[in-house]
Amino acid sequence: MSLQTHLSQLTRKHEALERELQEAMLRPSEDDLHIAELKRRKLHLKDEISRLQATSDDTVH
Repeated sequence: MSLQTHLSQLTRKHEALERELQEAMLRPSEDDLHIAELKRRKLHLKDEISRLQATSDDTVH
């Protein structure tokens, strides 16, 4: 799998988590632990995307 393909997949997962998180926060009955877990997973994906983009930038230059 190419780096760009992997980045695209991670970006789609990040966007899906963002939508899931927004929906969860609109539900008053949603468990705070579930929301925290969604936020943690979203942040992990964002960090991974940033790391891979930095790696990609380093290899291009």
